[in-house]
Amino acid sequence: MIEYKGKSYICALDLGFEMIRGKWKAVILCHLHDGPKRFLELQRITCGVSQKVLSESLKQLESDKIITKHIYAEVPPKVEYLLTEKGQELVPALKIIEQWSKKQFSDLLDK
Repeated sequence: MIEYKGKSYICALDLGFEMIRGKWKAVILCHLHDGPKRFLELQRITCGVSQKVLSESLKQLESDKIITKHIYAEVPPKVEYLLTEKGQELVPALKIIEQWSKKQFSDLLDK
């Protein structure tokens, strides 16, 4: 068993999937791979995520040090989210899953 932040995981894979578990985290990471994004920009390009769920997902990703929040010292405040080195290392695995999905479900994607 692996203990992390008060939770138990049965193996390293279980712990790794915890970092991207949920409908939106992997999608957020793929969008941040393209470069830093502001909150409303992320909400717009993820098509369907509520403000509450996006905010919670970003906080969890930031807590796990997969993304970072950069707050600019200006009025009104400007905030951007970007991948950390840890997050950048995760993206290739997500891209492999994306390619697998495109191959396996090409008939659905062509519609």
